[in-house]
Amino acid sequence: MGMLAGQLMRALQDELFERLAEQGHPDVRPRHGSVLAFLGRDGARATELAARTGQHKQIVGTIVDELAALGYVRREPDPDDRRAKRVVPTEHGLDEIAKARAILADMEHRHADNLGADRYAAFKEAFAEVVRAQRDRDPS
Repeated sequence: MGMLAGQLMRALQDELFERLAEQGHPDVRPRHGSVLAFLGRDGARATELAARTGQHKQIVGTIVDELAALGYVRREPDPDDRRAKRVVPTEHGLDEIAKARAILADMEHRHADNLGADRYAAFKEAFAEVVRAQRDRDPS
């Protein structure tokens, strides 16, 4: 099961990032997607991104540094707390986010067409249930 999940993730990422490169985003990598996928137009604090992604704040900070250097995000003062910074997507970042979402939706439609809408919906529901059960397992 783990091997299949890993193979699926790699295949999805391969197609997504190939298509993003073709559409003007050749520098973005899978690790960047872990932050960009959780950014809205108003941005978020690094601590919020860390919580959403399940990654350590230091890792998120490194990814944000890379994305800022590539022109996908910028850091701005948080209007609710001047001591904090918000990670806000630039226009280039918003373009990548929109294109990534459209590509992912296209991929989902293709798989739903291939399996049939009912089978694909049942697959996603079962897959999500397995993920939840694994996350919520009793370690004892």
